[in-house]
Formats: sequence, structure tokens, C-alpha cells
Amino acid sequence: MQTNLQPIYKPHFKTPTKILNTLNENNQTNQQSSSVGKIKRFVLTQEGRTKLNMYQDNDFYSYPRLVTHVDDGFISTLTNLYRERLKPDNEIFDLMSSWISHLPSDVKYKRVVGHGMNAQELAKNPRLDYFLIKDLNKDQQFEFESCSFDAVLCTVSVQYLQQPEKVFAEVFRLLKPGGVFIVSFSNRMFYEKAISAWREGTAYSRVQLVVQYFQSVEGFTEAEDQIPFMQ
Repeated sequence: MQTNLQPIYKPHFKTPTKILNTLNENNQTNQQSSSVGKIKRFVLTQEGRTKLNMYQDNDFYSYPRLVTHVDDGFISTLTNLYRERLKPDNEIFDLMSSWISHLPSDVKYKRVVGHGMNAQELAKNPRLDYFLIKDLNKDQQFEFESCSFDAVLCTVSVQYLQQPEKVFAEVFRLLKPGGVFIVSFSNRMFYEKAISAWREGTAYSRVQLVVQYFQSVEGFTEAEDQIPFMQ
């Protein structure tokens, strides 16, 4: 079984689609501009934000799930991407993380901060220097200073965001000029907790949906697509 990069239009994903977006490296005053980092438009309708399971997310994630949600090909490709795009002196924010971050095991980064919904899962993640708990569907703001991180990661979790535009705007605030936001996802999900716009989408439309999340925030550069396929 071999992982190959295939065109964006090819259907029936079996391993991850990854969208990587960078901030404008020339934008040294990104937090001082009146428009940069602001939401230009909202992508989702109210219906598109709904979930089948309407119970509180805190209840759903109250017990740890120490499982791997994606296959070995996904993990290998994602780890290689991190090795290529992240540097040892980087400060990294692992958004919506769990018990594993898929970072290269032989690379020591300056700081890795984790965020998630279950403290037991995060406490078992050996790559995190520390972590915090927050429900992003209720509160999209963090208490970090602006320009705190060189990179933000979001692995197989973007499908659960009910306010993705606000989260992406907050990520922009947290990133240093020239920083990167790497979003990875697959066709696997907790179906009842994924938003309607994701559940009802195709592999192609989900790629485009994440691209639109980036485009909804002023200041992100054009997204790079990296589409691995299992054959």
C-alpha cells in the first residue's frame, strides 16, 4: 500500500486531506491594522452549524478516548509534513489535541502547548509542555498574547467547530507574522458531533469548506493543498 499525492478533484478519500495556510510574512503590523485578522464574512448558515447530538460537548468528551482516529499512512504523511514545515525553535499550539500530536519524535521544539476537551487525554501526550481545556463552541478566545506562536496545528478536529470563522480569526491573532496554520482531516469523524455542513458534504466540498474558513479571515495567504491517497 503506497501513499501518493493526487489531484484535488479525485473522490473517495481514504487518508487525510491537509490544508496549510501561512500568514503574510511581510505583514509585520498585522495586529495593528483595523482589518487584518478580522472576519470578512461568515461561511456557514445557522443550519450548517448544527449537530445531531445536541448535548453539551463537555459531557461527550468527559471520558478519555485513547484511540487513533486515522491510519498509519495518514500519520506518517502528517508527521513528514510537520518535519518539513516546523522548526526546532518554533513555539507550537496544538489546537483540539489529544493524547498524541504526531510531531516527529526526534525533534525537540521550543514549546508545545496543547488544547483540548479531556484532561486525561492531554496529560498522556508526551509532546505537550502544558495544556488547557476550553470548549471552542462556547468560547473562541484564548488568554495568550497576540503573536505568541510560530505554528498552530488542528488535527482531525475541524469538523466539530460550530464557529470556525471565529476560531480561525483567533488563530490568526495568535500566530506570529509568517507563522503557519496546518489543518488536517479525513473522512472519519464522530458523526453525531460533526456539523451539518461537514456531514452532508463530499470529500471535495470539505476541502473547499476549510479553504473558505481561511478566506473568511483577512490576512491569511492562499491555502496550499496536499491531498494524499491510498491505493
